[in-house]
Amino acid sequence: MGRSRYKIQQSTEPHFVTCTVVDWLTIFVDERNARIIIESLSFLQSSHRLSLYAYVIMNDHLHLVVSSGGNLSEEIRHFKSFTARKIIDALKESDARLILNQLRVNKLRHKKDSEYQLWQEGSHYELIQGYEMMRQKIQYIHANPVRAGLVQDPSDWLYSSARVYDGQNGILNVVTEW
Repeated sequence: MGRSRYKIQQSTEPHFVTCTVVDWLTIFVDERNARIIIESLSFLQSSHRLSLYAYVIMNDHLHLVVSSGGNLSEEIRHFKSFTARKIIDALKESDARLILNQLRVNKLRHKKDSEYQLWQEGSHYELIQGYEMMRQKIQYIHANPVRAGLVQDPSDWLYSSARVYDGQNGILNVVTEW
């Protein structure tokens, strides 16, 4: 996938964002890698760099509804760069040669500054335009693990904000008043 053709229109408004692992590799099956995503999102929230409205971490991609008081595309770029470094370091530490080789093979040729590539280039951004669109995107995000056949009920998926919207404790706080 080439550079994103999607442009952030209004960083302070919520956007639906998709980030995908290269070649749809199932990196987040490993709980340690999913925790890196969770910890990074939590840090961005606590430092007031992102407001998180909904999320789901699937085995090979993630969906977010987020906004930023600053530059949303820069925050997502930093998030992807940081999490890629942390996950690749964790894979090296656990001697995950097969996955590391796949990340090496899938690295785009123009990426000379690194040996591996975790994320596909770019991210898909879509401005949330009103209440109905917000509701639809959140339902789409929460239904993702059900559509993938991973769980029967959206709130059964640990790495999703569906739990919070169902009144349960989630692993990340989300803004539910919109």
